[in-house]
Amino acid sequence: MSLIFRAASAFGAVCVALLVLMTVAAVIARYLLGTPFAWTEEVSGMLMIWIVMIGAIACEANRQHLTIDLLENALKGLPRRVLMFAVNLASFGLLAFMSWQGWALAKATAFKKTQMLGISWFWLDLAIVIGAGGTALVTAWRLYRPDAAATPPADPEHKA
Repeated sequence: MSLIFRAASAFGAVCVALLVLMTVAAVIARYLLGTPFAWTEEVSGMLMIWIVMIGAIACEANRQHLTIDLLENALKGLPRRVLMFAVNLASFGLLAFMSWQGWALAKATAFKKTQMLGISWFWLDLAIVIGAGGTALVTAWRLYRPDAAATPPADPEHKA
């Protein structure tokens, strides 16, 4: 899980860095040079979609998604394991369905182009497929290895 977390985090960090650099360049171009970039809003929207979807994989790999664990913490032993299995199974099903529907959407909108740059919407919708599919794979790993779901999340301050 650590490798998945690091890879997804690195990809997200690159996207955030691109977003920041692009925004700084757009501000300089608009206010100092008087020649605004027309494409920055479109690209920033695309980057945000990818950041969120890849970030979902990183959060799931490191068990950092927001959860309400009142019932989970109240249970011990077998009932707790059964609950965690059921939650992971339901999550996997929903994420797999979301990825499948994302693929259908990506194929259906591949002919559409973005307004400014003319990029196929396929590449935006592919973020849904990869984000939901990747998160589903992490969840499937927890179904396969229940002990992985029981372990606490990795300390983000810990350097491996």
